[in-house]
Amino acid sequence: MTLLAVLPMILWSCGGKKVQISSDEDRIEQVQVLTLEKREIARKLELSSTLQGYEFMNISPSLQGAHVERILVDVGSRVSKGQLLVNMEPTQLNAQRITLASLNTELERVRLLKESGSATQQAYDQLKAQRDALQENVHFIESNTTVYAPYSGVISARNIETGELYTGAVPILTLTQISTLKALINIPESYYPKIKQGMKSVITSEIFPDKEFTGIVDIIYPTIDPTSHSFSVQLKIANGNEQLRPGMYVKSTMELGNVEAVLVPYQSVLKLQGSNERYVFINNNGKAKRVSVKLGQRFDDEVEILSNEISEGMQIIVTGQARLVDGVTLNITK
Repeated sequence: MTLLAVLPMILWSCGGKKVQISSDEDRIEQVQVLTLEKREIARKLELSSTLQGYEFMNISPSLQGAHVERILVDVGSRVSKGQLLVNMEPTQLNAQRITLASLNTELERVRLLKESGSATQQAYDQLKAQRDALQENVHFIESNTTVYAPYSGVISARNIETGELYTGAVPILTLTQISTLKALINIPESYYPKIKQGMKSVITSEIFPDKEFTGIVDIIYPTIDPTSHSFSVQLKIANGNEQLRPGMYVKSTMELGNVEAVLVPYQSVLKLQGSNERYVFINNNGKAKRVSVKLGQRFDDEVEILSNEISEGMQIIVTGQARLVDGVTLNITK
């Protein structure tokens, strides 16, 4: 810093008199302060998310080029695990079954010839390998000719009609489980040690303002996003009465126990224009000192502040802080 930056500027007026212009350090601002002290609060974590079906599956048989013979359900149909959903035309399956029957007959003939010494073991083994491969293929086609529900749920989409040629471009049906739902929430990395599998969360929706639903921490993803400095958690939500639906916007609240925190009046925290940076001013031996902070939990007109530069016993400026800059002399009033 140059000498001119720290000393008051002295100018000569037109009348030959000296005029002294004061720097920020020479200003005196009247302020009121609050001595910081830690208080015990009930730590809550409130985050928003969108509900999804706990299980979600596209019904897409691996028989491209076959016609859909029959679809037994429609959008909104409730289905049970193991229920038949789709029949594909059996032309390909019938052809493979005929080939398999012929190969089984030939394999039995070679087996008898081998026992009489008219065929080699190698010939028999080669034919048996062909039969086994074809048998596996038949089982595969069978499982894709008649399609069953892998779990109970609701048909949430139907993209193809009976009789259409199935190309595989879109699924025939979409099956969604709604009796159990899930929600993915992103939690700040500072909470990672506090989140445990099995923890409960209260789920609320503006659609049902007087009702609460229960979620359980189902999966804690093991990595931190380096951009957002957050980690993902999957909540499993019981929805036996099916009031909640996939796609709904909900808020989840998790109780993390009691902790000690520093609370200040909300209006004492300032925001840097054009950014999300928050800061406060503290009394530093009669001078204003700007300190960057992060906001924690809010309680009515008070808010938790977080900063390595903030500690119990400091005095924070709660009135007159909007006029302050670093280094301004403070006149503390009551």
